[in-house]
Amino acid sequence: MMNNYTNLPVRQKLFFETEKTKDLIFRKKQIKILSVVLKSNEKLLLEALRTDLHKSEFETFATELAIIYAEIREAIKKLNNWAKPKRVATNLPNLPGASFVLPEPFGTTLIIGAWNYPYLLCLGPLIGAMAAGNTVILKPSELTPTCSAAMAKILNENFDPGYLHVVEGGIPETTELLKQKFDYIFFTGSTRVGKIVYKAAAENLTPVTLELGGKSPCIVEKDAPLKVTAKRITWGKFINAGQTCIAPDYLLVHESVKDELLGNIRQYIKEFYGENPKNSPDYLRIVNAPNFARLAGMIEKEKVFTGGETDASDLYISPTILQNVTWDDLVMQDEIFGPILPVITYKTLDEVIPQITKRPKPLALYLFTKNKKIQKRVLNQVSFGGGTLNDTIMHISNDNLPFGGVGESGIGGYHGKAGFDTFSHHKSIMKRATWIDIPLKYPPYSSGKLNLVKKVL
Repeated sequence: MMNNYTNLPVRQKLFFETEKTKDLIFRKKQIKILSVVLKSNEKLLLEALRTDLHKSEFETFATELAIIYAEIREAIKKLNNWAKPKRVATNLPNLPGASFVLPEPFGTTLIIGAWNYPYLLCLGPLIGAMAAGNTVILKPSELTPTCSAAMAKILNENFDPGYLHVVEGGIPETTELLKQKFDYIFFTGSTRVGKIVYKAAAENLTPVTLELGGKSPCIVEKDAPLKVTAKRITWGKFINAGQTCIAPDYLLVHESVKDELLGNIRQYIKEFYGENPKNSPDYLRIVNAPNFARLAGMIEKEKVFTGGETDASDLYISPTILQNVTWDDLVMQDEIFGPILPVITYKTLDEVIPQITKRPKPLALYLFTKNKKIQKRVLNQVSFGGGTLNDTIMHISNDNLPFGGVGESGIGGYHGKAGFDTFSHHKSIMKRATWIDIPLKYPPYSSGKLNLVKKVL
């Protein structure tokens, strides 16, 4: 591990100044190398995540590596088009002339990843930064140390540290990195830490992307097809043991369908994870003891509809549904980020929408209904980062949809071209002809010129 945090950004700045990263052939070559080294070390990556989070090979591939590989393929395929200057219209006062927008890399970038999807949330932004032509210091989360070590080994052995380097460690290392001058910072994590990163970036007026979180609501209307709705909610909530930033955080269910919906969810929990999810190879553990204690404290035994079992020695919390929940309960105060699903019933959307909108804007929202008027109303009246109608989580799998938050759930977005754009400065250029020079803009000014300007402009 390279411990000289002052020297590393300087080294990357010098590398960037060679202009190697501005060459599209160089960028694509480096992204291809990334693809090769990830695939050749796939077993190491799978085993590391199994160690840190008890994550199955299928889930690691489906929710992390497959998405990363898809982003790599798209970046290689579309980079030339993303990077070329984009012609825009030129207004009348600047004719004859031409106008275009030229994407250019920011320069030296810092990417701070999160632990819940350690590969996706580190390497996803990395692909965007590489495609845009930046150098990168990558700081994975210390809460998944085996995954962090795996990424450090794979990347640091195959890339010039002046171009790309992984720095391991915890809060002291991150704090030291944030003291350095970068041209762009990309952070994924909690809102609390996001504020710290934002303040540190402000010291150098460094632009940032913040991918944060929040309590993402899931609304189920009375016309929703309850079996498929229950299946999709169960999957979206309990995948990764609920440790997903866009997991349905709480259910808002029309009172007429609540009992049937919860019965179906309970049945799908059994189908997915068996009678005892603790024995399922597909059910994860909580990342550490502090998070386990925090989550266990949210479970009010008298409100448990199903689940509620905990084992501190194994960091295990069973898939849990809480019913008869109120907006004032502890479980409704902060993002849960675990396998606990509180349920609140309602009679009309007039009760629901004001409760959502008076709280911080969520990262995601899910709505199950066939009614297009209801869909339109919720989409128009509720601000949130992104979401899915009649499913959960799946919007993150489409690279054509920018992923990001709004308000306290984040700043900026990425994935696909949006990732390239995030790590690019879009330089505005106007090219004027010199064979003619209309004297209207030059002094001395007259009433005649003023009248002409009014007509032209």
